[in-house]
Amino acid sequence: MGQALCVCSRETVIIDNKRYLFIQKLGEGGFSYVDLVEGLHDGQFYALKRILCHEQQDREEAQREADMHRLFHHPNILRLVAYCLRERGTKHEAWLLLPFFKRGTLWNEIEKLKDKGNFLTEEQILRLLLGICRGLEAIHAKGYAHRDLKPTNILLGDEGQPVLMDLGSMNQACIHVEGSRQALTLQDWAAQRCTISYRAPELFSVQSHCIIDERTDVWSLGCVLYAMMFGEGPYDMVFQKGDSVALAVQNQLSIPQSPRHSSALRQLLTLMMTVDPQQRPHIPFLLSQLEALQPPVQGQDTTQI
Repeated sequence: MGQALCVCSRETVIIDNKRYLFIQKLGEGGFSYVDLVEGLHDGQFYALKRILCHEQQDREEAQREADMHRLFHHPNILRLVAYCLRERGTKHEAWLLLPFFKRGTLWNEIEKLKDKGNFLTEEQILRLLLGICRGLEAIHAKGYAHRDLKPTNILLGDEGQPVLMDLGSMNQACIHVEGSRQALTLQDWAAQRCTISYRAPELFSVQSHCIIDERTDVWSLGCVLYAMMFGEGPYDMVFQKGDSVALAVQNQLSIPQSPRHSSALRQLLTLMMTVDPQQRPHIPFLLSQLEALQPPVQGQDTTQI
């Protein structure tokens, strides 16, 4: 059957003097919606993220998310195409126009394989891990941490390259906590902004005098690696059963034995899942380990699957 559509009958929006045609809804969260739109000037598909802003603080946070995107021009970090603020009656909507990735997220890939009784191969895992680490390295180098790394926040490009998205939880990498009030404020923030089953142990019960640094991302990266290896995050079932994730993350993770994985990959996972943040490695160390483990690939970018 024909799919011809009259453009005049479909909703269009104008962003930066360019017209975009609404195609369909892609998803929605608590206060945001994502639509698939087509640029009438270039025929390309884009994802339009619309954030409902009820008050000034919401507008500032949306602006900050846009600013975070603009900090980076990196193949493993999602770029921002355009940003604007629109009035909707008494409220505002912040619009972030982003590239559309038809393959979806890393979690989509993991679930698709799991439905067939399959898993990512170690070779695929190592290439994905390298790309994710390179994205994190760029974020950390600018003095920030992602704080909400998880498989649903990692897109896959046409060639399988991982691209980090959802920079709305990013904040200063190194936080010096000085006092119980600041500790509780940070703990409450983490409870709202950092997904529970991927949240680092030090964010569940923030000490009154401590340093929280970018290695919270390394813990989350370990959870992502575990999900790539076994088809689910290490604490997904703990959360789903209603048990305490805060308690579970205080104990060293037990890694299931599998002939699919080398001892070197298992060792990398163990390092990432170190409970004591001061003993957990930084991204540059993990990158050096990963680069040594990469299988030889000719004429292909090693951050792809």
